[in-house]
Amino acid sequence: MLCVLPLVAIFSLRDSKSGGDKIYLVCRWWDDIWLTGIGIRHTNIYETMPDAGRQYVFISNHISYLDIPMILQALRRNSFRILGKAEMAKVPVFGYIYSRAVVMVDRSTAQHRSRSVRELKSVLAMGTSVFIFPEGTFNETRRPLKEFYDGAFRIAIETQIPLQPILFPDTYDRMHYSSLFNLRPGRTRAIFLAPIEVEGLTLADLPQLKAEAYHIMEEALIRYKASWIETMGS
Repeated sequence: MLCVLPLVAIFSLRDSKSGGDKIYLVCRWWDDIWLTGIGIRHTNIYETMPDAGRQYVFISNHISYLDIPMILQALRRNSFRILGKAEMAKVPVFGYIYSRAVVMVDRSTAQHRSRSVRELKSVLAMGTSVFIFPEGTFNETRRPLKEFYDGAFRIAIETQIPLQPILFPDTYDRMHYSSLFNLRPGRTRAIFLAPIEVEGLTLADLPQLKAEAYHIMEEALIRYKASWIETMGS
């Protein structure tokens, strides 16, 4: 982290597009070295290959602290920004890097939530994709997914940018959501499902779009044998 910090500080002085892309590049190098060092072997599985020249609203399941490093492993060809929790910026050293790399969401008030949506739209206006966990926080239920928030689907409809579901079925096994201190070496996978087109949809279609994405991702997590479904009971 201390090695990465000066580069992040330098690149954060650039414009938000080129500087942000450089910060993600540096963080990806850090991510590659760290994951190799702790014995994580990652594979991307493409049911459909995302177009490197196209924008997406990337969505994924969320069940582990390891999900964030997995995003950098999964997305190596697309420029994107992550929607992240504002409270993580309070962590010493890491928090500074985090605050320069993500669009932070503060759910404490409607005003703060609205500001986060505006920032995400400004990112999309630059030609950059965004990454959102529609569950909002860790899935601690006995189901493949917890209930989705509307935000990702509202943004996709309002900007007419397709949704691109990605699944992380193994991070639960590598680092349980209950603690940062139970890391276990092993394999991880990122599963790229087919994109969900939103062209022509309006906000009246939001509930149906959200239900469609939920069903597609739920079915795939079961199909790829995500272990928490078995160990926690489906």
